[in-house]
Amino acid sequence: MTFAGINHLGILAAAIVAWLGGAIYYTVLAKPWIAAQGLTVEQHKAMIAAKSGAAKFAPFILAFVAEVIMAWVLAGMVGHLGAVTIRSAVISGLFVWAGFVVTTLLVNNAFAGRRSMLSLIDAGHWLGVLLIMGAVIGWFGAPAAPAG
Repeated sequence: MTFAGINHLGILAAAIVAWLGGAIYYTVLAKPWIAAQGLTVEQHKAMIAAKSGAAKFAPFILAFVAEVIMAWVLAGMVGHLGAVTIRSAVISGLFVWAGFVVTTLLVNNAFAGRRSMLSLIDAGHWLGVLLIMGAVIGWFGAPAAPAG
């Protein structure tokens, strides 16, 4: 499926910047995030150490692939709504987060009996991801129409 008027370089840049933003976010909030899962830092480190080499990196790869897909869909949505600007893309990212991401996260975590702090931390991450993606997608804009 292709969307008309999307900037593929902008999508890739949005995914990279959002992925790096997430890395910084979870580095800063590592201890509260681990505690919100009901673990100690030592327990979390033991869980990571027990994984094989590829299994240790799989979540990072999955996160990047997911963010490429999110950026592609967000760019397609913004392009369908009209002009691709920073403002329109950031607002669209906010609406996607509020309407789909945070609602899904809250329901899943509620049924799983997870702590509300985990939902708050993770929701903040995805809000940041979608706002970053929107800003980058809007900054890159839509590709120029071919002359003719």
